[in-house]
Amino acid sequence: MIVGYGRTSTLDQNAGLAAQERELTSAGCKKVFVEQVSSVDVTAREKLAEALDYIREGDTLVVTKLDRLARSVAHLVEILGAIEAKGATLRIISMNIDTGTATGKLLLGIMGNVAEFERSIMLERQREGIAKAKAEGRYKGRKPTARAKSDEVMKLHAEGIGGTEIARRLGIGRSSVHRIVSSQSAAAG
Repeated sequence: MIVGYGRTSTLDQNAGLAAQERELTSAGCKKVFVEQVSSVDVTAREKLAEALDYIREGDTLVVTKLDRLARSVAHLVEILGAIEAKGATLRIISMNIDTGTATGKLLLGIMGNVAEFERSIMLERQREGIAKAKAEGRYKGRKPTARAKSDEVMKLHAEGIGGTEIARRLGIGRSSVHRIVSSQSAAAG
């Protein structure tokens, strides 16, 4: 059986997910697992785990692109090991790679290393750009959204509302509520 797996990083990428589903169906996938979750948080990828559990000997797991499946070579090796342990193969449509062949296995290893190398270079350039912007006084960082709501946090806290409920109402983290209340209480006391 040909099984597909599609993923986008955010809920805003619905069109990308739909395009992956169409491409996987066109590739002959009889069952498709899709999810919207960051590849960085590998523990949250429930549909990938389901797809890996679902495949059987002789099956092929199909993805549209390598970056939809794994972010690092280590993660790719782990996933590939799980696929091979089931007696299945992996096919990546955009690269025309099929691990059912020796050439496909070789190319996948090479491409995985190249993808990881490109990502590390991109992150390095990003860090350099941030450092340069900071040196020039142009980098402000992320706006402190929780601190901007300090007055609202303290008002709700004074009304006896708990930290979890305050966080929910204001759309901030519970730890941010605790930090604001603690710092305001320390400053007042």
